[in-house]
Amino acid sequence: MVNVPRSHPRYVSLMIRERLVEAFKEGIVVPEGLMAHGRGEAFDYILGEVTHEMARKAVRAAAALLLISEKPVISVNGNSAALVGRELVELAREVKAPLEVNLFYWSRSRVEKIGELLKSYGANEVLLPIDDAEEVPGLESSRRLVNRRGIYRADTVFVAMEDGDRTEKLRRLGKHVVAVDLNPFSRTARAATVTIVDNVVRALPELTGAVREMRSAGREKIREVFESFDNERNLKEFIATITQRLDRLASYGEPLSD
Repeated sequence: MVNVPRSHPRYVSLMIRERLVEAFKEGIVVPEGLMAHGRGEAFDYILGEVTHEMARKAVRAAAALLLISEKPVISVNGNSAALVGRELVELAREVKAPLEVNLFYWSRSRVEKIGELLKSYGANEVLLPIDDAEEVPGLESSRRLVNRRGIYRADTVFVAMEDGDRTEKLRRLGKHVVAVDLNPFSRTARAATVTIVDNVVRALPELTGAVREMRSAGREKIREVFESFDNERNLKEFIATITQRLDRLASYGEPLSD
């Protein structure tokens, strides 16, 4: 791993890249995952690489939805396992949800490596789409392969850095989807029940903290938090923020961040 000095103005971003590169060498992340991260990083750069208030509203709605769900499932891909594997295990423990590996670029070896990584972080059980597999109807990519005891029967699925096809299909099956996606224009962001527009490394600790804080509020109050959230309106606020920041850059020539 490259020795990045902590004094570097973009230390966190560079360390995230290094973690992904190491995970690529270990067979957890695929080359396409590195490119997908770059696209998200561009949006994070525009948004100032900070967690906005709109994201915190979405976090609270997401926490509420996970708490009132009967069968929540935490879906994990290579990038999320590499960047927030420990945090995903912690979230799953807090909401009493199983973890399930689900991949677009599928191989048995990669599925099993991600499962073992999550177990090394303390996961008691990780569902794999291998021996107990079902298919998401209408989905042709390898993401259609899901575990019968997990995503297949879930009422709410948490996804990070998702492609839009599966989110759309899961919603059509009547499932709720909580998504973490830095691109508010994406199909995933628009199709999800609750979209947290934030970097996953910031969003996961916020989400787990919100779950812990909200748990004692009582089911009806928790439900009110979820039902009062308007995902479309929240995304429009993010798009307005992006527009304003780009206008400022064009008008004054100021950098968005270092």
